[in-house]
Amino acid sequence: MARKKDNQESEEKILDVNASMQGTITFKDPVNLRINGTFEGKLDTRGILTIGDSAKVKANITGDKIIIAGKVTGDITAYTSLTLAAPASVEGNVSAPIFSCLEGAILDGNVAMSTSKANEVNFDNMTVADVAGFLEVEEQVVEEWASKKKIPATLEEDGWVFERSQIERWIQEEKVNS
Repeated sequence: MARKKDNQESEEKILDVNASMQGTITFKDPVNLRINGTFEGKLDTRGILTIGDSAKVKANITGDKIIIAGKVTGDITAYTSLTLAAPASVEGNVSAPIFSCLEGAILDGNVAMSTSKANEVNFDNMTVADVAGFLEVEEQVVEEWASKKKIPATLEEDGWVFERSQIERWIQEEKVNS
């Protein structure tokens, strides 16, 4: 199901999962994903991820805005915000610039929060492997693009560094130009 966003031409993508799934789920574009069943593996989402109160998830999760009401075992990294709502039960470390743990929710792990711009930029950095997985191409292709300045990247002592927001902007520009 899709609906129009206010004052935007693009459609909002909504996906509601009530099944048992296993594997890796990666979204390059923002989507509203709601998991109500069981999931085991890895979640890398853009947009809003909601783990429903009947869901059981065993996964490391990264995403923009994450809302959890179910049971999650694994580390969680939210780029925008993370909310634990009753009856949420999370076993793992969480990292988010904005974190809310509402009454009745349980967290068994450590919380890392940062509001400084410098930390947010570092929090958003990607490696060659991250970008290759994100774009579904070989790592050597990403390195070649970076060295030829076809993709936004910075060469540092440890290798190429990519800022997620710049990569997402680059993807959108490539879609317009193709």
